[in-house]
Amino acid sequence: MRKLLILSALLVSACQMAPTHERPALPTAAAYPLSPDPEDGARAQAVGWRDFFADPALRTLIGTALERNRDLAVSIGRIEEARGLYRIQRADRLPTIAASGDTTRSRGQIVTPAGVAVGEQDRFSVGVGVSAFELDFWGRIRNLSEAARLQYLATVQAERSFRLSLIRDVATTWFALRETEERITLAEATVKSRQDGVRIAERRLDAGVTSALDFRQAESLLTQAETELAGLRLSRSRNANFLAVLVGGSLPETPPPLALAEQDGFPRLAAGLPSDLLTLRPDILGAEETLRAARANIGAARAAFFPTISLTGTLGFASNELDSLFDDGSFNWSVGPALNLPIFDFGRRKGNLTVAEAREDIAVAQYEQTVQLAFREVADALAGRRFLAEQMLAQMRATEAQRHIAQLARTRYREGVVGYLEVLDAERNLFDAEQALITASRAVLDNRVTLYVALGGGLVEGGGS
Repeated sequence: MRKLLILSALLVSACQMAPTHERPALPTAAAYPLSPDPEDGARAQAVGWRDFFADPALRTLIGTALERNRDLAVSIGRIEEARGLYRIQRADRLPTIAASGDTTRSRGQIVTPAGVAVGEQDRFSVGVGVSAFELDFWGRIRNLSEAARLQYLATVQAERSFRLSLIRDVATTWFALRETEERITLAEATVKSRQDGVRIAERRLDAGVTSALDFRQAESLLTQAETELAGLRLSRSRNANFLAVLVGGSLPETPPPLALAEQDGFPRLAAGLPSDLLTLRPDILGAEETLRAARANIGAARAAFFPTISLTGTLGFASNELDSLFDDGSFNWSVGPALNLPIFDFGRRKGNLTVAEAREDIAVAQYEQTVQLAFREVADALAGRRFLAEQMLAQMRATEAQRHIAQLARTRYREGVVGYLEVLDAERNLFDAEQALITASRAVLDNRVTLYVALGGGLVEGGGS
């Protein structure tokens, strides 16, 4: 038995039927567009999320979500499930040793020194044994165990990837909620101002100073703001409800939130190179673990073409008398190998190998797709960092210009130079410009968060303040 086990170990170390793992070539450009200096800024993975977000209310919400989110709890549960499956598969690499003990009483013919007689006889036995332990000469069990381990690691990476997406979702939903709050404040002030304008227009109409057309135009301007206000209140409710789902329950008590204009204190992040994502992004690492698992399954499918050798053995004591159960003469043992090689399986093993090879091709394509999507996310966020900032500045200038136009229109109307229609258009354009400026501010914040997560930031908690 000792020689057989030694031979088994030598053959196991020599046979490796799984394809050698090689990371697919980078299916993207060697550098990001719009990133002349890839090292300009801090590395995202070195910046904890508590240090990245300046809003203490947002930090509280993210911390609560990481503790209570139900989808995250499912991801953690799947890790435990994958860990258990790996332990089950790994146990097949070692023999299962079981102890047994039994006693029987039988009646029948008994051989005695005086001859054959009929009577009752007791039989006692204890022992340990190994039942059908497969000697893994061709690496089938080893590759199945390795595939289970890699699937477990892929599940761990999936949970880390979900953590990043949860941080991003909480932050962007919070910014959307702050945007609607600020737009509601603007709309409420606008409604109040236009209600005053309608009352003034009504008095002017009663005094015969203005026409009914001007009065109706003032009413139209008011209803526009009221309609916008109702839509914004609906958006606020929906954002708050979605945020409650993300944090896993009712919203916790938070410190006073910062305004959108006060949120943009993020550190500048270095883009790095696309090849850096291969070791930083958990979704890419998970896709690579899945690819490695697919290749291990190919090794198991190839090994199935070779014979399987199982070993069964027992040793123990058996005696008719309990007092003499452990005497030297009661010791017994048995050992025997079994060989199994299907001759005709009508293509079953070949089909299993074809499936395993096809799944490897799928895993390669999914890995490359994951890398390409990660590259696009970073490239889009870098473009957004540049062009959204330009858009924000342009919108600020447009809003300021529209504010002057509205002031001039009101002055010209009071002086009787123009009709109220010009005031109506100027007020409507100013309201739209102010709302667009708030939306542009939120878009800039969303893009900063997207770049942070796309570069692999957020896995470290950090200190915060």
